[in-house]
Amino acid sequence: MADPRHDSVTAPGAPPLAYTQAGAGADVVLIHGSLMTRADLFMGLADSLVPEFRVTAFDRPGQGESGREGPTGTPWRQAAALHAAAQSLGLQRPVLVGHSFGGAVALAWAMQFPEDLRGVVALAPIAFPEVRLEHLLFAPRSTPIVGPLMNETLAAGIDKALLPILWSAMFKPQAIPERFASTFPFNEAGSRAQVEADGEDAAFLNAGLMLSTMNYPACRTPVRIFGGGADLVVNNNLHGKLLARLLPDGKYTDLEGLGHMVHHFAQAPIAEAVRDLAGR
Repeated sequence: MADPRHDSVTAPGAPPLAYTQAGAGADVVLIHGSLMTRADLFMGLADSLVPEFRVTAFDRPGQGESGREGPTGTPWRQAAALHAAAQSLGLQRPVLVGHSFGGAVALAWAMQFPEDLRGVVALAPIAFPEVRLEHLLFAPRSTPIVGPLMNETLAAGIDKALLPILWSAMFKPQAIPERFASTFPFNEAGSRAQVEADGEDAAFLNAGLMLSTMNYPACRTPVRIFGGGADLVVNNNLHGKLLARLLPDGKYTDLEGLGHMVHHFAQAPIAEAVRDLAGR
């Protein structure tokens, strides 16, 4: 694989969004989850996709090297920002691959701009409103005045111990791959600014998911969903499987024995789903 391009794009109405791009062919866009950056999905899937596709992995607003203008907003607002960035880069009807929170963003993109994409591959997506751990751990840090002070205080102590535990739990029952452990930008993903953005994401998540839930039955985009049977982060029975039943063209595939980070261990079926959607 040729060296990927690292750059940023500023589209009208959107903050500067950092991206990594490699390959040639039909477009594929990768959208990462919480406490992650674009490096995660690119690291997991680029080797399988770049030989056939032009792959563009974005840092979501407020995440990684991307900026934010005001609060990060719901998955719907983030989807609009990413769509504008993709349009500015000249991406043509991509297949979206979204993981976890990024899956919620990819689905919101599909329901807002169905004519501008070929399909969605949702990996362990958060699809329906619920009370989640990140609401308790991070959402309070997005509150005015008190939140930034709380975030600064916790970042200096608790986060240094907490975040490695959360990253490890994402991969369980598998171990963190050696390549990920040695090259992923943990300092960036666990920075005070990104954790504050994760708090905003958590605070706005359920409002966006309520809107998504009302729109799933009218979604015109084909969606292929993958979930790990041993996922400790997202209950795929309550999210991916139910989502597949509500979508007009949804299909769920259970990856038995895998945890939340399925894209690091099941590249082949994910790549095949991308090929299928890209060929439509």
